[in-house]
Amino acid sequence: MPETAARVASSASPTARGRFARIALRSVQVLLALFYGIASALPKLIAHPSAVESFDRMGWGSAGMYAIGVLELAGAVALLVPVLQSVAAMALSALMVGAFIVQLTAFDGQNAATPLILIVPLALIAWARRAHNKDLLRVLRGAARGRQA
Repeated sequence: MPETAARVASSASPTARGRFARIALRSVQVLLALFYGIASALPKLIAHPSAVESFDRMGWGSAGMYAIGVLELAGAVALLVPVLQSVAAMALSALMVGAFIVQLTAFDGQNAATPLILIVPLALIAWARRAHNKDLLRVLRGAARGRQA
């Protein structure tokens, strides 16, 4: 007799479910880091013609293109650093709010859904990894004390 999905789910130990959730969340972080680092930041940082055209159309020029590329690359790397994961996800979410506004205003909403879709997993990462924010504050306070001494 086949087991129902509910029976299988309830028979899984809390430890196994927690482990699966951690692996799934980490996988999403790696995928987002790859997306931001390769698909999004790289074209801006190598001045790919499509990126140059987009930033010229917005009136931001190459300085804006490189700045956004650096922010995306920094966010991608920070998504993989445990103490920075939550902050990186929040910062990339803020960048996506800006991207949404730009899509609406400069590009007539052509790809406006993309930044909104990306905010969903970023918000999940920010919330799930929020305990690391205390660790980050501890590191920053320690560094500040070290400079005062």
